[in-house]
Amino acid sequence: MAASSNSSLSGSSVSSVYQLQQEAPRPKRIICPREVENRPKYYGREFHGIISREQADEILAGVEGAYILRESQRQPGCYTLALRFGNQTLNYRLFYDGKHFVGEKRFESIHDLVTDGLITLYIETKASEYISKMTTNPIYEHIGYATLLREKVSRRLSRTKNESRKASVTSEENTPVEKITSLVRRAALTQNDNHFNYEKAHNFKVHTFRGPHWCEYCANFMWGLIAQGVRCSDCGLNVHKQCSKYVPNDCQPDLKRIKRVYCCDLTTLVKAHNTQRPMVVDSCIREIEARGLKSEGLYRVSGFTEHIEDVKMAFDRDGDKADISASIYPDINIIAGALKLYFRDLPIPVITYDTYSKFIEAAKISNPDERLEAIHEVLMLLPAAHYETLRYLMIHLKKVTLHEKENFMNAENLGIVFGPTLMRPPEDSTLATLNDMRYQKLIVQILIENEDVLF
Repeated sequence: MAASSNSSLSGSSVSSVYQLQQEAPRPKRIICPREVENRPKYYGREFHGIISREQADEILAGVEGAYILRESQRQPGCYTLALRFGNQTLNYRLFYDGKHFVGEKRFESIHDLVTDGLITLYIETKASEYISKMTTNPIYEHIGYATLLREKVSRRLSRTKNESRKASVTSEENTPVEKITSLVRRAALTQNDNHFNYEKAHNFKVHTFRGPHWCEYCANFMWGLIAQGVRCSDCGLNVHKQCSKYVPNDCQPDLKRIKRVYCCDLTTLVKAHNTQRPMVVDSCIREIEARGLKSEGLYRVSGFTEHIEDVKMAFDRDGDKADISASIYPDINIIAGALKLYFRDLPIPVITYDTYSKFIEAAKISNPDERLEAIHEVLMLLPAAHYETLRYLMIHLKKVTLHEKENFMNAENLGIVFGPTLMRPPEDSTLATLNDMRYQKLIVQILIENEDVLF
């Protein structure tokens, strides 16, 4: 819902928008005095049947916030919300799919829809200029603001310096700083000696906040009854939907929000654990290099599926504390299988969907030197965490090929195994996958054979 503005808010106080929400007109349901035939079961007595706009205007005249529902005279079967606001009657096409809506937001009741609409109309009318300028001077980028909050938190928590570090963020001075808000947490993490500061976009999703909330980008009140803004499901940052477009790609995932290791976005996982690569990759490769490099058919021979699933659950449950030693899993193929499963389960493959076609095109180049140069250029397009993980894996697979006499696994064989594991076409097409298999194999083979040049 939107209305034309006729005045503006000074913006001298962040709480002014909150005050406007409190002042917004309250909904007043105008009940139809007669029983209406064929009234939809999901509407109440505010439904007045087939009446014209002029009749609706007469019914609502002079009562701010009053509303009725009517069936369109011109389009029978289509329903309209007639709402009185700003000394005029506003008409909105009304829809129902289990919930009521006139726009993006969906409501359990007409009363909630009207309440939210009146709040939005009132604030947009009274504070249009203020709202349009909200994103021009964000607190999010103010180092002074973040520092002030961080110092405030540090003073508040100074009494707990020597307590457990569980669920805390440790600064350079080893002072635990609890997560008060995602903005404070971001500021604290920025000061950390973090060598793996990979860029990551926020994973914003529409969110309904219970009780008053303020945007952590512009510091302004998040108005409305439901879906007042968006929340990053990885770090918990709360912002207006319009502010989310301006937030930089600096998501610092909160470990409490990461429910598992497998099937988790690669960059999200490494940022949450503050590691250079996924701990699954490091742990499995370390174990394989310690006792499995000479194992015949390494990565080609399958381990027992049930045991591989056990390893997966161990990582999901225990993280880097998962025990995958020979005393628990004597068959190294189980560990190799768990590593391959991790890569297969990634929502975005190590060789990302965005770069897939470029890698395939590079593989088709007949001149070896030009092909190598083209592959190198595409590697530079990978997200930093993906690039580092691929680099580390290729160094490992090169070591595997050095024991080819014992394990019978050369770069081509490993390419056959890891091609479809590390790269998948963006579209879920069996035909495309079959057509590209030889190029997938070739890409991985070239990466292994030339890892010292390409990375």
